[in-house]
Amino acid sequence: MTPAPAPGPASLEPIPDGSVTAARGFTAAAAHAGLKADGAVDVALLVSTTSCATAGVFTKNAVRAAPVVYDADLLSERPGRIRAVAMNARVANACTGPEGLAAARTVAQAAEQAAALPPRTALVLSTGVIGVPLPVAQIAAALREAATRLTPLGGVEAARAIMTTDTRPKHCAVRLETAAGIVTVGGIAKGAGMIHPDMATLLAVLTTDAVAEPAALQPLLRRVADRSFNAISVDGDTSTNDTALLLANGASGVDPARDGAVWKLFEAAVLHVARTLALAIVADGEGASKLVEIHVVGAVSEAAAREVGRAIARSALVKTAVYGADPNWGRILAAAGAAGVALATDRITLQAAANGEWLTLAEGGATAHPDPEQARAIFQQKNIRLRIDLGLGRAEAMVWTCDLTPDYVRINADYTS
Repeated sequence: MTPAPAPGPASLEPIPDGSVTAARGFTAAAAHAGLKADGAVDVALLVSTTSCATAGVFTKNAVRAAPVVYDADLLSERPGRIRAVAMNARVANACTGPEGLAAARTVAQAAEQAAALPPRTALVLSTGVIGVPLPVAQIAAALREAATRLTPLGGVEAARAIMTTDTRPKHCAVRLETAAGIVTVGGIAKGAGMIHPDMATLLAVLTTDAVAEPAALQPLLRRVADRSFNAISVDGDTSTNDTALLLANGASGVDPARDGAVWKLFEAAVLHVARTLALAIVADGEGASKLVEIHVVGAVSEAAAREVGRAIARSALVKTAVYGADPNWGRILAAAGAAGVALATDRITLQAAANGEWLTLAEGGATAHPDPEQARAIFQQKNIRLRIDLGLGRAEAMVWTCDLTPDYVRINADYTS
């Protein structure tokens, strides 16, 4: 199952094996703290040689993990002074009370001390089981070890360290050539389950060597998140730990904001990296065997189009039909109708495609009498495209999801045991 390529301007050059350390001035390393039983790396440290303008978007779940609370507070205070991100897997440090917040603070301090950084310059990310106390001493020791091995080649290993039920690390980077010089954008992410777009249901760290101000980065990251991390769903559950960060250290000396056209290209580069990571997450959904692209067009607004797409993406009935290669188009229209968006049923057209031409499944809100074998053949493919035209306007949005398989139940039935 191969994700569709993320869109990007022709001036973007993908970096082979690129990651969060592809941008100049960033180093990373990973270490084993004993959180993963198999001896795999489970703690990572990312460090910038200079202070970073930083933006962050966080979960909208009312039950917010301690790292989310800590990071949001630190970014509101020092959005232009961040130097590092400390990350751990296996323990989410969520629903851990005041002790959990103290643990997050202690881990941040351990990262700052290990990398010889000023106080209050490190953010923290955690992922794993909810309700378990964070083993601070183990993580601090692993951070000290990681700090001795920081390297510009350490980004991929950092992506491995934050994996939980992920089957493969998720990383990407691109170069953007401008008249003023080359800007690089890179990133890593983790996520396979508890994935639903209500910020970024995952952990993601994006970096760039562009010059930027926090006030400009924050709205850019929100726009990017809406078109990438907020446009995927695996199971409809929003995590307690959702965090996406964007750090800009200015090492390239290039300020995209000086030219409106260059700023748009820079945003496209960030979107390219974010969407590549997002698609890798949904393609690696727990137990997933198929990737589904849902293109909603003809909406009155992009927000309305996205809501319809998300409703289809989180429908267990749609997802199980996809798993069984059952072209049950009625489930798709029913899910669209439950999105809370005003629709005109007699204007809706639904089409499906895999590798070939579009097949119309429904028209005017009713069956288009598609050839059953042709329809089933589409739903048997590993990459399926759905296009639903609401017939109400000119706005559109893309959402991605995966099928729901017995393996999803197996993985999540014994997650803590």
